[in-house]
Amino acid sequence: MLNKCQVIGYLGADPEMRYTANGNAVTQFQVATSRSFEGGDGQRREETEWFRVVTWNRLAESCAQYLEKGR
Repeated sequence: MLNKCQVIGYLGADPEMRYTANGNAVTQFQVATSRSFEGGDGQRREETEWFRVVTWNRLAESCAQYLEKGR
């Protein structure tokens, strides 16, 4: 079984990469997504939600190399 999720937004900070004791690369970063909607009182509102993302191995190295804050 495979669960797949696409999060499209902006990075809040540059990714942080480190290596585990076994030599596996781990990169962490946060992605902000925003949505606009009309509240029950008729007022227009905007809501931002933050997603914490953790990647491993080759994907972690690619994320650390190519991703940067605000992109």
